[in-house]
Amino acid sequence: PVKVSLEADLPLAVGLGSSAALSVACARLLLQAAGKVPTPKEAARVAWAMEQEFHGTPSGVDHTTSAAEQLVLYWRKPGAAKGTGQVVESPKPLHVVVTLAGERSPTKKTVGALRERQARWPSRYERLFTEIGRVSSEGAKAVAAGDLEALGDAMNVNQGLLAALGLSSPPLEEMVYRLRELGALGAKLTGAGGDGGAVIGLFLEPKPVVTKLRRMGVRCFSSQLAGPRAS
Repeated sequence: PVKVSLEADLPLAVGLGSSAALSVACARLLLQAAGKVPTPKEAARVAWAMEQEFHGTPSGVDHTTSAAEQLVLYWRKPGAAKGTGQVVESPKPLHVVVTLAGERSPTKKTVGALRERQARWPSRYERLFTEIGRVSSEGAKAVAAGDLEALGDAMNVNQGLLAALGLSSPPLEEMVYRLRELGALGAKLTGAGGDGGAVIGLFLEPKPVVTKLRRMGVRCFSSQLAGPRAS
């Protein structure tokens, strides 16, 4: 028998992959309880089933990243049930400040509205999604090259494309520009967007920024996503 209790310090339902992190953690526990080795591949397989319960048709990027515990470039071909994750090594540390802005919109509402527009004007939205894929690949190359300015610029361009898809909102845009004013190399929303959610900014020195934002009453924290960690 397995009993799980949870105390989460990761904000829930804001586009940070909290359900995927929980799914992977539970998958590892269940595999161990069954006498199996919880390899990243096996943990991802079990977590995928859990993510389908959470989201119905998840992209697969969140649980793949959580299971690998590494930075990945993820893509999924049209019509495919699952995607592919390629590990991206970073020679430099990647520090982000994660902020929460606005009131969270139901993901189904935001994504549903996008799908309606996509069905009405398919070629237009196909161009936007194609460009997002290109920018993501350019961002991954910038990470591998240690070019943080190029990565930040890719994040900024991606934010513009997400706004064009109708996924951004005044509270999210305001937070994006606030982070840029505080010195972010790049800033963008993460998750489904809508009236509120999470916005991330890429910084060389995140701690002073977190201090300033908290003084302003902004809910935020910093995280290192990849690269060498200080000893």
